[in-house]
Amino acid sequence: MDDDAATEILEATYRALCDRGYADVTLEDIAAEAETSKGLIHYYYDDKETLFAEFLDFLYDRYTERIESVAGETPRERLVGLFETVLADGEGTAGEQLRTAMLAVNAQAPYDDAIRTRLERFDEYLLERVESIVADGVETGAFDDDIDPALAAEFLVTAISGAHARRAAVDRSSDRLAETMTRYAERHLVADGPAGVAD
Repeated sequence: MDDDAATEILEATYRALCDRGYADVTLEDIAAEAETSKGLIHYYYDDKETLFAEFLDFLYDRYTERIESVAGETPRERLVGLFETVLADGEGTAGEQLRTAMLAVNAQAPYDDAIRTRLERFDEYLLERVESIVADGVETGAFDDDIDPALAAEFLVTAISGAHARRAAVDRSSDRLAETMTRYAERHLVADGPAGVAD
């Protein structure tokens, strides 16, 4: 498959997933979104599960680009920027639909090794990113030196994952959690003194 055709099928998968959800979307729906035939999709992908595994790789590339774009001159600024990026509510209806659809995809992970493996990449990437920022903060003196970066990252990423699930399940704003996590970071991570910002 040439790159343009591959991208169009994956973009169509995104649109169909947002519109119908994982359980209800079919290859016919995706073919219609891509303005191509189901037979052409089958030529490249054996079934819906294979296509979605490839789609998650496609989504992972976009996700990592988004996280890597987070700017900030200090570890605190980068951490707060990351919270705001991954927990932002202001993505419109399509963003909300995708979160709901991805919750359904997550539910398939225990039964599908390919999906589980790919979802683990999202989690591991975010965990490593947060741990790196916290470790940098500890090393530079911006964060307390008794902070364990790995444990702090585990807590923060678990909170982020929970916020995504709660947002999709009961329509609770995750913007508020971004503010709460920022306050947590300032109270429990940021060091006193010149390198930190706490009073």
